[in-house]
Amino acid sequence: MARRNSSVAIKKPIIPYPEDNSVGPLFRYQKSLPKLPVPALKDTLEKYLKSVRPLVNSEEYAKTEAAVAEFQKPGGIGEELQRRLLAKANNPNVLNWLEDWWNEIAYFGYRDPVVVYVSYFYSYKDDKIRKNPATRAAAITTAALEFRRQVVNQQLEPEYAKGLPLCMDSYKLMFNACRYPSKPSDYEATFDPTTNNHITVIRKNKFFILDLVKDGIQLSTAEIESQLLKIYELAGDTKDPPIGVLTTENRDNWTEYRKMFLAADPKHEQLLKKIESSIFALCLDDSSPITVDEISHACWAGDGRNRYFDKSLQFIVFENGKAGFNGEHSSMDGTPTCRLNDFICNVIANNKVDYGSPNVRSGLPAPQQLHFNLTSEVLSAISKAEKNYDDLIAKHDLRVLAYEGYGKNVIKKLGASPDAYVQMIIQLAYYKMYGTNRATYESAQTRKFQHGRTEVCRTVSVDSVNWVKAMEDPKVPIEAKAELGYKAINAHVKYMAEAVEGRGCDRHLFGLRMSLKPNENKPAIFTDPTYAKSTHWNLSTSQLSSEYFQGYGWGEVVPDGYGIAYMINNDSLNFNIVSLRLKNDTMWHYLKESATEMRQVFEYAQAKAGQIKAKL
Repeated sequence: MARRNSSVAIKKPIIPYPEDNSVGPLFRYQKSLPKLPVPALKDTLEKYLKSVRPLVNSEEYAKTEAAVAEFQKPGGIGEELQRRLLAKANNPNVLNWLEDWWNEIAYFGYRDPVVVYVSYFYSYKDDKIRKNPATRAAAITTAALEFRRQVVNQQLEPEYAKGLPLCMDSYKLMFNACRYPSKPSDYEATFDPTTNNHITVIRKNKFFILDLVKDGIQLSTAEIESQLLKIYELAGDTKDPPIGVLTTENRDNWTEYRKMFLAADPKHEQLLKKIESSIFALCLDDSSPITVDEISHACWAGDGRNRYFDKSLQFIVFENGKAGFNGEHSSMDGTPTCRLNDFICNVIANNKVDYGSPNVRSGLPAPQQLHFNLTSEVLSAISKAEKNYDDLIAKHDLRVLAYEGYGKNVIKKLGASPDAYVQMIIQLAYYKMYGTNRATYESAQTRKFQHGRTEVCRTVSVDSVNWVKAMEDPKVPIEAKAELGYKAINAHVKYMAEAVEGRGCDRHLFGLRMSLKPNENKPAIFTDPTYAKSTHWNLSTSQLSSEYFQGYGWGEVVPDGYGIAYMINNDSLNFNIVSLRLKNDTMWHYLKESATEMRQVFEYAQAKAGQIKAKL
């Protein structure tokens, strides 16, 4: 599956595209954005061969070279598939040749549970002023509503990367949205934001609908807090059977359970629609996580009960006032929700949000609790879902490395790209642990194109492997280690630059493979073991950063692999490590050790270079 991608700038640069004044600022460049390109077949195959070379031995590589040569023979299947792909890309009715295939295969047709395989989380730093959970939840809600207002009114400034606007289409799926289980493929639905001004509040596994507008006026923060306090009171101390845990199930199971749930009582359809059409879900948990590991785990998965994981947005506030977010990833990648959550934390921390009157109006309608008719069949389904979820989570381990030794400021002084530098930390840690390097996926966002999502930046290169081997060889001089390190970093920067331009090899190869007709045999390039090996993502990685977060992450994508999400803040690094209990403590140790050793090597090289320059 795809992963989240790196942060983007908001400040408006000078744009070479014409503006569409018929829409608000948010979408003013949408029609001007270029379409996702189809790279030249020769370029992709050369890039593919170069990327697999460090992953296989000479005999395996020779077979792969032969398969690639066969694929690109003049007049052969490769040229035919390229022709078909270009025809689709050039169709004026197709905005993005990859979109329908990718959304289906990577997300909606994917049948494993969204937790832990699709959804992701952010955990917030503490709010020293708002330690009461209702107070903090009310502030988060108000800030989220302000961001929503800017999205709905199309007044939000687009995001930019290197002076070019990014596709903002996915913002339409941010609020009042929900994923639906269905066979053979799920789907997403959105609801009118002008008539659906309620949120779903979940407490003690009970669902409440809280309208946020009265007499045409949005509830103030004080009014929202007063309503949340009523929900705390209404929920009481006992828990209901957890309807929400059904959303953690295998998607085929959840499809059947939802049908069963709707059949149990005619009113259930409208009750579920209230949840599905809400602006977002606010989960008021009764747990009190303390450590970074505990709060990250609680935001990522928790006990799976006090949630509705099909909602696009879930804000989570814990009993001790700590807070975070869980996102459903199918229709929206991480950069938009990172911006949303960073905005929320920023305006609260800097008192830049209008909280409204401190007075609570009389006559606010009480929050509506949704009462379900839970038949024995439904209760049995809930019980099965609970067991399946508990078994799944028990197999997993999550560890957070909050590395405070240095961050982006120091890395830039070392003359390195912060993202590429941290990718090398991960490569070195993996090599220390396993004595080899394996396929590594880093998300590269392709939102400079219409409906663009992600491409793969393949981190492992001949240069990165040469460097990690040198780092672990005491006979290699420190100057040589630094030189090889910069070479590896520059190779990564080059691949990333090409990937964000839509010129990686993975999505193109995927498009060629999807262009095969049902009755056509797969070419050898796709049945070659090297292809499977090079796309078996033992390391699935991505960066999203905010000075207001203390955690960000998601799960692994292969059973013998790691999900390593990371943040690069000004003076710290944060790694979230998830795996099927592959000794995460050891990986934690090696990441920390690698970060420390790399600084020593590169600072020495910088100092040495300075001495030489001074002598000259």
